[in-house]
Amino acid sequence: MSWAFLRDLLSGVNKYSTGIGRVWVAVVFMFRLLVYVAAAENIWKHEHDEFQCNIKQPGCKNVCFDHFFPVSHIRLWALQLIMVSTPSLLVVFHVAYRENREKQHDQKLYRNPGNIDGGLLGTYLISLILKTGLEIVFLVLFYKLYNGFKIPYLVKCNVKPCPNTVDCYISKPTEKMIFLYFLVATSCLCIILNLSELSYLIFKYSIKCYLKRHMKKQQ
Repeated sequence: MSWAFLRDLLSGVNKYSTGIGRVWVAVVFMFRLLVYVAAAENIWKHEHDEFQCNIKQPGCKNVCFDHFFPVSHIRLWALQLIMVSTPSLLVVFHVAYRENREKQHDQKLYRNPGNIDGGLLGTYLISLILKTGLEIVFLVLFYKLYNGFKIPYLVKCNVKPCPNTVDCYISKPTEKMIFLYFLVATSCLCIILNLSELSYLIFKYSIKCYLKRHMKKQQ
């Protein structure tokens, strides 16, 4: 799968981000996207073929695999990467709208279309809330689907058409566990960064509003 579109999106967002936002882009690009492409994707590449059960009953292996892994870890991780990055498009579209508006009126309407102020500030805050919410939703989804952030060495399956309780073995569980912990850690880091940036922007805007009111009173 080509991830060039996500790389281009993150590069575009980086131009209109605050300092904390640029750190978030770096974390997503370096510690999530590159790790996914370079290593994680290959580890889960043949997970179904390497999933072994101690019985040759037709269909048993497939049913057990589907029971314990209703959604592939790596596909869910890819979906998470896409979903938490797309809210940033709101900011890019808003800046494009400002630039297009200036062209239509053929005059300077903004000091800088990419400055986070006015309506763009609201759009930026909404994108941060959406990114944070999606990160939390996917962490909860991971936890619920796989009964915690763990990959067992052995799973016991008694789902039909298996005639009895069957022992099934997951390939490279330790290696997969390390990457799963890495996924959870980077997700939590991104949540902290988003909340920090959200708090910073709200605080900055509050101070700005307070100073404006104070200046009006003095005048």
